[in-house]
Amino acid sequence: MIDRLPVTKAVATMLAAASGKPVGRGSIPLGVEPPYYLLTVISTNVSGAPLADESEDLSVVYQVTSVTGPAPSTAGSYAVADQAEWLADKARQAFLGRDPVTGQWLYPITLPGVKAYGRSLDTEPGGSRDDSDAIIDNVQRFRVDLTRA
Repeated sequence: MIDRLPVTKAVATMLAAASGKPVGRGSIPLGVEPPYYLLTVISTNVSGAPLADESEDLSVVYQVTSVTGPAPSTAGSYAVADQAEWLADKARQAFLGRDPVTGQWLYPITLPGVKAYGRSLDTEPGGSRDDSDAIIDNVQRFRVDLTRA
């Protein structure tokens, strides 16, 4: 069986490296001002070969919440909403981006003995869009499918 905690840590590391922004796992990153990401596990499913029934495959849906802070007063009301969209774009690139020549993920999820063979955007319901909000967020859910290497 593939343990979920190392996968979640690897996903958080991948998202932080790809975006250059802090990632909090289930809570706000300590001592960090927006912009940042919140990474939350939504669901987990284990499966595997039907005869061996060793649950050697793992599928996890992660919610990625892009959190932005207030814009400088000279930036205009759309600056925070634009920043939320930019963060959402960076998250999609991190999870779904592939090298056009090799087909390999641009930002690998690195775990010994485990291969991430599938990634997809599960849903993107959006988020807060009131430009008067001090904080605006955008919510995306990504599915990551893994197997024993």
